[in-house]
Amino acid sequence: MTATSAEQENSVSDAFSRQSSEFDEIDKLNPVIERMRKQVHTHLLSLLKPGNRILELNAGTGIDAIFLAQQGFEVYATDNAEGMLSVFEKKIKQLNLTQKIQLQKISFNQLKDLNAGAFDHVFSNFGGLNCAESIESVVQQFDKLLKPGGIATLVIMPPICPWEMLLALKGNFKIAFRRWNKKGVRSHLEGVYFTTYYYSPKRLLNAFDKNKYTKICIKGLGVLSPPPYLEKFPLQHPKIYTSLCRMEEKIDQYAPFNSWADHFVISMRKN
Repeated sequence: MTATSAEQENSVSDAFSRQSSEFDEIDKLNPVIERMRKQVHTHLLSLLKPGNRILELNAGTGIDAIFLAQQGFEVYATDNAEGMLSVFEKKIKQLNLTQKIQLQKISFNQLKDLNAGAFDHVFSNFGGLNCAESIESVVQQFDKLLKPGGIATLVIMPPICPWEMLLALKGNFKIAFRRWNKKGVRSHLEGVYFTTYYYSPKRLLNAFDKNKYTKICIKGLGVLSPPPYLEKFPLQHPKIYTSLCRMEEKIDQYAPFNSWADHFVISMRKN
């Protein structure tokens, strides 16, 4: 890993560690994130089978891992942010889930060092892998981690987000087209700066070896409904929000709508 890569990795870990104490509260108070998370969970449950073992990347404070463990699945959760892991570890003990969840501090760039056996599912939610400088380098590590027939489900932020592009009508071109920068966008969280990279479904498909993986589906999140940073929209315009969500559910798996979104879900099966 280059010095630049190491700096990026450390900055991301520092930023999310600083936010760890309030992360759950921010998440809980955002109805847009709540809906998106339910969509991801429903999708995961449609693919998982009883007894499946899951590797989660960028597990954060464990919101998804705890949900999956409470459904009866075994989760090996990883993250590289000390603060997030500290909060997560306390929750595991409080909820008596030590038999269902194992926790390890490790970066998604270093999965080759993971000595935890093979998994039925590799999962990463809400753009955690958008902090990776090379999504290809991350995906290539899955081969040794997934069992034959195993599935990788990743939730990624794509370059095209219609809601953001609408900001061009207000003259905010910097935000409207920021995702189009192929070199990534300078982001900041809790006073720490790092780079966010936006990856298209096509690039994700190409990252997986076509001889080894088969596409299950690509689904858009936030195609017509607003992105998470417009969390007040559902409260200010409940009827419009409900209508947009209903319309979105009819088109979110079809091109180009499954790639024109705030996030997209991609699931690939290892042959």
